Amino acid sequence: MTTHKSRIPQLLGRLPLFDEFSQEELAQIAPAVAEVEVARGGVVFRRGDPCTGFHCVAYGQVKLTVVSPEGDEKVVRIAGPGDSFGEALMFLSKPYIVSAQALADTLLLFIPQATVFEGLERDGRFARKMLAGLSRRLQGLVADVEAYSLRSGAQRVIGYLLRTQALEQGSRVSLDVSKAVLASRLNLTPEHFSRILHDLSAAGLIEVQGRDITLLDPDRLRAYG
Repeated sequence: MTTHKSRIPQLLGRLPLFDEFSQEELAQIAPAVAEVEVARGGVVFRRGDPCTGFHCVAYGQVKLTVVSPEGDEKVVRIAGPGDSFGEALMFLSKPYIVSAQALADTLLLFIPQATVFEGLERDGRFARKMLAGLSRRLQGLVADVEAYSLRSGAQRVIGYLLRTQALEQGSRVSLDVSKAVLASRLNLTPEHFSRILHDLSAAGLIEVQGRDITLLDPDRLRAYG
């Protein structure tokens, strides 16, 4: 864990949770906030560890995962710059129910539980932002359940490709995580994910080169799904 207190107010101000706060207000929070530098592949926390605050991603990526009794890893969420995680369990004073691992060299800001509770009592904006963030998270979980229950694997992959890029012919989607991680996030096996990409390529809808996927015909791709 590395701390550089002088730059924490600036880093906090870039996060959606704190973007309405003045520099003076951020300076009040900063002394309690810690920078956590995690190298690619490093573990942020493991399932069962105590949750004593929450993390915000300044840069990098973190995958949140659960592991089945058989040892299979399921990616629950991929948190990128501006995202936060751990709030719900912090409020419940419960241990983590997922593990977190950096997918790239990552800088996290850790905001302790006591600082959050003080902020909630002092500033209504902070409370509203925290509630909005948790509400968006819940909405995302409901959307995930709907996708896994009602949509085919191909529809999930197509939905991901179409929502990450402007829908123009020749648009390119550059995957910022490995195909295995993305497959798990979409509740697919890597083999199934690769087969779907192959089928979409064979149909003339996409072109795959490594992590770069070119959308050859977004309208047909949408109809295919």
